[in-house]
Amino acid sequence: MSHDLPIRTVISPGRYVQGPGAITRLGEFLAPIGSTPLLVADDVVWGFVGHDVESSLAAAGLPVHREKFNGIPSSGEIDRLVGVIGESGADVVVAIGGGSTIDAVKASGYLAGIRWVTVPSVASTDAPTSALAVVYTEDGAFEEYRFFPRNPDLVLVDSQLVANAPAAFLAAGVGDALATWLEARATSRSSSKTMAGGLPTETGTALARLSWDVLWENALPALDAVRDHVVTPAVERVIEANTLLSGLGFESGGLAAAHAIHNGLTAAPQTHGLAHGQKVNIGSVAQLILEGAPTADIRDFIEFTTRVGLPTTLTEIGLKADSPELTQVADLATVPGETIHSMPFEVRAADVVAALSSIERLARRVREEAKLPEPVPYVARH
Repeated sequence: MSHDLPIRTVISPGRYVQGPGAITRLGEFLAPIGSTPLLVADDVVWGFVGHDVESSLAAAGLPVHREKFNGIPSSGEIDRLVGVIGESGADVVVAIGGGSTIDAVKASGYLAGIRWVTVPSVASTDAPTSALAVVYTEDGAFEEYRFFPRNPDLVLVDSQLVANAPAAFLAAGVGDALATWLEARATSRSSSKTMAGGLPTETGTALARLSWDVLWENALPALDAVRDHVVTPAVERVIEANTLLSGLGFESGGLAAAHAIHNGLTAAPQTHGLAHGQKVNIGSVAQLILEGAPTADIRDFIEFTTRVGLPTTLTEIGLKADSPELTQVADLATVPGETIHSMPFEVRAADVVAALSSIERLARRVREEAKLPEPVPYVARH
């Protein structure tokens, strides 16, 4: 069959715009895409961007119609938004907010047959640029990936808006983005398919590597700047690495163990309430262990991500080395079709349990030797 021929491919958003105050130019970039936008944002996000968005759209002669997002990108919420799009007669749907809002909007825009635009209010995931959505159950467990035939027509990031958000969001984005290179490297070694539907390109793999290099160089100074809500060149670079480079890199470079383990972790109720990038970071440490990566590499990764403020122990995600849930996590991480099978060797559920269990003692020793703080236990809010 011809569709089994090995192709290499890169996919990307139609346009990427980033800078301080960029949201005041949303109307200008939106006008060529559609004339009747539907804006989707939760009340918190709308509270601090609504005014700028309204004046920007008015200046571009576009109507302002906003729908409230209800918090979880579940199939029910997606279908509800499809209905709202139909009633409003919108020709483009605009997500303003975090990854959950963005994923729900991409899925509903696709089902409604209209174009979609993302305006991330935080740089905490690489959701804004991608052509897929992660759908969760009503109680927040991973349900499925949904793939779309195209990426957003526009991704617009206001770097001042990102710098105004708590630094923890940017740190979580660093956790999500650091996995990009680890996973793209594994996918390239195994010649596995990527989320773009083909083999990795030199371009996708190189952008994943660039994301990693930019973050090791800039993450710590950027986080310090964001704690004071200022935008510096380091902040701009980290936003781009977290959003664009990581987005292109994971999608056209490939996912492997780190994100599969993240998806497994969503099944453990102890981890609920943690950011995507926080759980991904534990997945990255586990992937390095599964690979038998050089000890120095694992040590450096644990030290660096601890300094970023990411969890590097099970304690910090509410689990223990002997938690019975680790078996459930490992089973879910290794189901057929999960991205862990893009690793250059076979990974069984037992291997994942062993890797996760070994993190605790290893990371505590690394942190102690580096004079880094003791892990603080995470307790999920119910």
